[in-house]
Amino acid sequence: MSWRDELSGIRDDQDPIRRARRAGELGDAYRQRQHELARLRRIAIDEARAQGMSYTEIAAACGVSKGRITQIRTTAPPTERAFFGVGPVVVGVPLRFGEDDRKRTYIDAADANAQRAAEGLLADLSLQATGRSILPDRAEPFDGDAVVICGPKSAPIGTTLLARDPHLDMTKSGNRWWIVNRDTGDKLGSPRNDPTPTASDLGYLARHLIDDRVVIHIAGITAYGSHGVVHYLAHNLPELWSSTGDTQFSMVVRSDHTEDGAITASAQVVSPVRW
Repeated sequence: MSWRDELSGIRDDQDPIRRARRAGELGDAYRQRQHELARLRRIAIDEARAQGMSYTEIAAACGVSKGRITQIRTTAPPTERAFFGVGPVVVGVPLRFGEDDRKRTYIDAADANAQRAAEGLLADLSLQATGRSILPDRAEPFDGDAVVICGPKSAPIGTTLLARDPHLDMTKSGNRWWIVNRDTGDKLGSPRNDPTPTASDLGYLARHLIDDRVVIHIAGITAYGSHGVVHYLAHNLPELWSSTGDTQFSMVVRSDHTEDGAITASAQVVSPVRW
């Protein structure tokens, strides 16, 4: 559908509330596309420079001033923005039910920290983020680009996304959850669950390309591991994007945390494997 058709469809909508909502959603999408176009323009300028053109020559060829070229290079979003898609991006975490008689719903504090950290990372990349709760019976990803912070224990969506990964899986065995290599059978468990526990955890990270959207799947063996994956992305995204590009892959991240849940360090323990 062309942009003219999208606008016409909104103009012709007879429901004023739906028309207002659709206009807002389309405006958000256009703003995200504008950021993506700026990113692509910056990449093109850098490629032309790498091919030997001067910035003066690039400016003349593009019909803009040299100052405008400098502005584009300094203000456009970085290349690795595309890791999360074009945007807007939904950031989902599990909604859990309490075990007391009142069965009140809640979001785990570590999940909430991971969600806030992911939203902050997306904002730094000029990506609009919307936080959402993942209901316990949700099995399918959200529409559009998304970061799904959820393991198979919390909702079926975790199982749905893991089933798309030919390399890694998460299974429960011996009252513990493990990240398992499908090819070798090797498994990794959280140091938090070892006989002598330590303040470290493991987290699974995968990048899915589903239809025309990007779905990032993060699943810690505990919620601390999920937050650790976001910490890893915040500190290593340029290098990760450079090595993987616009592909599907999965990997494992180990992170250390304090008693109050703050992540102090993170590093990959299973390197990215492309599908």
